[in-house]
Amino acid sequence: MAGISIGPATNYVYACTRMRIRRSRLIPREDYLRMLNMSLPEITRFIGETYYRSEIDELGTSFSGINLVEVALSWNLAKEYQKILDLMFGELKHFTASYLRRWDIQNVVTILRGKTQGMHPDKIREVLVPAGRLDKVILDRLLVEESPERVVEMLKGEQIYPVLEQELPGAIETGSFAHLENELYKGYYAWLIADAMEGVKGRKEFLRYIELEIDIRNIQNLFRLQAGRVHDDVRELMIPGGSFPVEELQKLSEFEDRDEFIDALKRQVKAVPLLNALEVIRGKGHLRGIEIALTLVQLDQMGRMTKRYPFSVLPVLAYLEEKKYEVANLRALARGKEANLPGERLRGYLVM
Repeated sequence: MAGISIGPATNYVYACTRMRIRRSRLIPREDYLRMLNMSLPEITRFIGETYYRSEIDELGTSFSGINLVEVALSWNLAKEYQKILDLMFGELKHFTASYLRRWDIQNVVTILRGKTQGMHPDKIREVLVPAGRLDKVILDRLLVEESPERVVEMLKGEQIYPVLEQELPGAIETGSFAHLENELYKGYYAWLIADAMEGVKGRKEFLRYIELEIDIRNIQNLFRLQAGRVHDDVRELMIPGGSFPVEELQKLSEFEDRDEFIDALKRQVKAVPLLNALEVIRGKGHLRGIEIALTLVQLDQMGRMTKRYPFSVLPVLAYLEEKKYEVANLRALARGKEANLPGERLRGYLVM
């Protein structure tokens, strides 16, 4: 495209067209069902025959088995996200980069947990995805630090640093990073909303999607709390910015009976796909099945919004999410086969 002047509108058309092509190459549902009946070596060979081939070939001399799959998937995801950013410029690139900063949270929390548990840096590195602002070089520097406190100190000046500095002592004292992680995500969504308000094309549609994503995350948390019989003040655990006021989420958390809880939740929901999913959830006993059902609603709604607004930031975000879940599915398949899980049980871990 050298020598061609690309304006903002052309940037959206070009980027969204490329996303449609990429989405068409994602692994279809029938291939996941086939892999349920494969062994780990067969799954590795299958992955190596797709667009993960270069990573499988490159890493095949250094890793094998589950480690090869883990590292290859992480490398591919990070490289794919970087390629997407390279397609863009201006506000579209800025906003996409902001959305991808959720990986900074995941990577940093993974490193902190690993350091606390005394894991070897190489084992932690295998599951990191350097797709956010913190690239591979920075993450490698964090990995060689001797303590969680030193990791956090190295992040001074980053957007997430104030939360890390405040929450780390409590996380180490309790042995749980759940509250720290939740506070980081609350900050992340607040930053996203602030970024969207600056005028990115399609911001109204994007804000509507972010509202949905926050709602899904809060509802998933409510189901976790309900399963754990936690009915205390949960307002601090909820993420502001969704369609449910935090006070309303607190009221919903007070229902002890699952059916009563679902009925109360349905009275607050307007989106038909979410209403249907809640009925499906009513018969599910396992929390993982509930979380997947809600995730599928999120992806379905994003797909619908993408069709309505084909040249906005939404097709980019839709592909980022679908690619993320493709990698998560392949990782679940590999881990499940390594643990000798039966295919039917393993199927319950897949988002498809």
